[in-house]
Amino acid sequence: MNIPIVYEDEWLVAVDKPSGLLVIPSPKKETRTLNSILNEDLKERGVAYRLHPCHRIDRETSGVVLYAKGKSVQQKVLREFQEHKITKRYIAFVHGLPARREGQISFSIEGKRAVTRYKIIEQRSNYSVMEVMPVTGRTNQIRIHFKELGHPLVGETKFAFRKDFTLRFKRVCLHAQEIGLQHPMTHAPLQISIPLAQDLQKFLVSHA
Repeated sequence: MNIPIVYEDEWLVAVDKPSGLLVIPSPKKETRTLNSILNEDLKERGVAYRLHPCHRIDRETSGVVLYAKGKSVQQKVLREFQEHKITKRYIAFVHGLPARREGQISFSIEGKRAVTRYKIIEQRSNYSVMEVMPVTGRTNQIRIHFKELGHPLVGETKFAFRKDFTLRFKRVCLHAQEIGLQHPMTHAPLQISIPLAQDLQKFLVSHA
C-alpha cells in the first residue's frame, strides 16, 4: 500500500493515512496496520530506526498521523500532547444544521472531561461541513460529541443508526486535516496540513 509522506525531517515523519486502516493493532491483533506497513518498508530498505506513532486516529478516519523516528523523540511529542500544547483540526460532515454556527461541546466521555470546538464552514441542503478542533483527546470524541449534539457525522454507524438518515456514505465523514506543535528537537513551530481525502472531495461534488 502506498502511504503518502507529507512531512519528513531528521526526527519526524507525517503520513496521510487512508480510511479503513488502523494505526496500531486492536485487541483483535490485526497484522496489517499503518504501523506495520511503514516499519516493514523501512526494514526492507535496510533503515536502522523504527517509526513510533505519536497519536492515533480511527480506522474509518482519514488524514495526517505523526510518527517519531525513535522512542526518545516519541516521548517528547507525547509530553506535548499531555500538556495540551498540540493542536489538531479536522473536517467533518454532519447531518443537518447545528443551531449555532460555532461553539463548544463539553459532554464528558466515560466520566472524563472532553471538549470539542467547532465552526460551520458551509451549509449544504441536508448536511453541514464543519471545522472541528478537539481540545481533549478521548477515544471517538468527535463522533460521540456530534451524536450528543443531535447532528451525528454522515456515514456514522457506531454511534447512530444508518436507517435514521437518508444521506449515507461508505465510511464516517471525518478527516484529520492539520496538526500543529512545537518541534520536539528544534523547538520551532511546526504545522502540517494536508488536503481533504479524495473520497470526501467527491462526496462534496455529488451532494450539493
